[in-house]
Amino acid sequence: MRPVNRLGDRLARRGFLVGAGVATTGAALGAGAVLTGGGTARAAVPPRPDLMTAALGTPLEELPEAVRQARARGDRADPAAARATRTAKELKPFRDPLPVPRVLRGRGGALTVSMREARLKLHAQLPPTRLWTYEGSHVGPTVEARRGRRLRIAWENDLKGDFPVPAVRVPFAYDPDLPLMWDRPGREGAQAREDVAALPPWTVVHLHGAVTGGGNDGWAENALLPGAAQLSEYPNRQSAAGLWYHDHAMHITHLNVMAGLGSGAYLIRDDEEERLRLPAGEREVPLVVFDRNLDVDSRGEFTGDLLYKGIVVADDPYELVRPFTGPFSMVNGVIWPYLDVAAGWYRFRALNAANNRPYLLKILDEDGRELPPEAFVVIGTDSGLLPKPDPVTAGVPLTPGERADLLVDFSRVRGQRLRLVNAHPEPGARADLMQFRVASRADHGGFVPPERPSPSFTPVPLPAGAPERLVVVTPVYPKDPELWEMEEVAAPEGEMPIDGIVQIEDAGGTVRTFKRVAATFEDPVRFTVAAGATERWSFLSLEKSAGAYPHPMHLHAVAFQGLSRDLYDVSGFTFFEKDGGGYGAGTGKPLKRIKAGELTAAERGRKDVISLAPAELVTVAARFEGPAGRFMHHCHIYEHEDMMMMRPFVVQPKAVMDLAPHGPNGGHGAH
Repeated sequence: MRPVNRLGDRLARRGFLVGAGVATTGAALGAGAVLTGGGTARAAVPPRPDLMTAALGTPLEELPEAVRQARARGDRADPAAARATRTAKELKPFRDPLPVPRVLRGRGGALTVSMREARLKLHAQLPPTRLWTYEGSHVGPTVEARRGRRLRIAWENDLKGDFPVPAVRVPFAYDPDLPLMWDRPGREGAQAREDVAALPPWTVVHLHGAVTGGGNDGWAENALLPGAAQLSEYPNRQSAAGLWYHDHAMHITHLNVMAGLGSGAYLIRDDEEERLRLPAGEREVPLVVFDRNLDVDSRGEFTGDLLYKGIVVADDPYELVRPFTGPFSMVNGVIWPYLDVAAGWYRFRALNAANNRPYLLKILDEDGRELPPEAFVVIGTDSGLLPKPDPVTAGVPLTPGERADLLVDFSRVRGQRLRLVNAHPEPGARADLMQFRVASRADHGGFVPPERPSPSFTPVPLPAGAPERLVVVTPVYPKDPELWEMEEVAAPEGEMPIDGIVQIEDAGGTVRTFKRVAATFEDPVRFTVAAGATERWSFLSLEKSAGAYPHPMHLHAVAFQGLSRDLYDVSGFTFFEKDGGGYGAGTGKPLKRIKAGELTAAERGRKDVISLAPAELVTVAARFEGPAGRFMHHCHIYEHEDMMMMRPFVVQPKAVMDLAPHGPNGGHGAH
């Protein structure tokens, strides 16, 4: 985000980059004058334009007034955009077989994985694409480990050359005759960014979901240049689960994953899982889904290059760039592939590895009907198997970073061609993800889904007086969203709002007051956790637009369990201009609980990412049983974590904390 000088002088002429005029039907972040502490009246921020709300993920069908105003202006895109849209339609689905990554197992408790350049075809109609990869494949090899057996991996950086993905930044413009800008290929006339082209191959690997020490976790600033290796040790003292690895380099994760360092499965096996005799071998298949964009030349033809296209949705007083989504969905690194399957049971390990896009997975038959719930079952989530199967009745929701362990019975649809689709209200340019081609001959394997996938599953016990943590996510506009760590304080005197003060009224009418104590990655550590402790972590989204994409909230080093989901009236949170420029933000009135929401069966299981929708307060119980160290928590939208929606926290033995010079928890006790 880029601050602009003389902020007060510019408020009156703030422009949203869709042409003349400002749509004003969206949820306001405040209107008129606001009284700040001390009683000084200052101008509040004008309402966020509705077309900007569309950029947050709300379907245009829900913003009819914004669309009407845009049509009345008669905006039109550059002719190159129309050519690129036609080119996109020429790319045919279901032309390529689904790649299945090879499996790696350590020898003597050790393994080496090389990061190296490769040229791969992403679709039969495309030229080869230059990528940075793990072991030469767009989705890295699957690493298999055994519970309780330590595995040491040397992640070798053998990359070379300049950055393989051109990046552009273009102002948002609405053309009613074309898909939205992020749903069409090409650069929209923009020049490639020199700052991205100059990036070196600087990378660090994070094993997402691993309960390991801080020195092995893939700390974002401990990245390596070519010729070096990251040596990480994974104890694997955790339940059988589908973990995954990806790049986590500070400031540039969103670009490195686009270059090809985006995903690889890491499967922990144990005796409990093996006793279930689940589909295995060719019938256990990873499904890694993400979206990408493609570059085109001046004639509108594909070059073979991927393209990182950032859409500038506001430029005054701050430059706001939409997190990446693209028109082409990939599964296992190929655009719209197909998979030949027998007419029997399969196990799919699904992962959302996208930068920003949420998915709602459904399987549709040739008549567009969903598979019956007895044929489509969730048996596991991010960090392990569920206590009982969860039949799929309304799709499988996955925000970035979330996983689902799925069982599918194809025997009911012999000889058909099924589609895996994204049934999210804003699925992108095409809802299709891939095709299943089911054999005509019945398969009589005799498999029956287990009644209790994880008999050993126990809820996380939350003792009385467990430490509480509150993390607040602020709305988009006028600034990028921020991640605030909060501490409970006495209610301040004077008029509200006060910068950094949030008041919350619970269902019983009790008002609690919280103060922002950290908001950027560079702020000092405020959350120090006693090793072995169980804590209550709550995440509160102050976003007002119900259709906006959720924030996937991720804790490193721990598996947690969802406790509750509640919907709040967040209209009392507002931004205001501060003395001397810049914005303050806080609640002018307490945020009131409206009603209880629902957790999915997966969210009541073992998780390490949980979806935080607008105006929601989600609370989880986390037991920090792993090694001590310095870790991170963040939003798993890659652009958000790279722009500082990421905070460090520390796990220490309690006896060490008791000897801290300023008292337990470094003088910053949990609220």
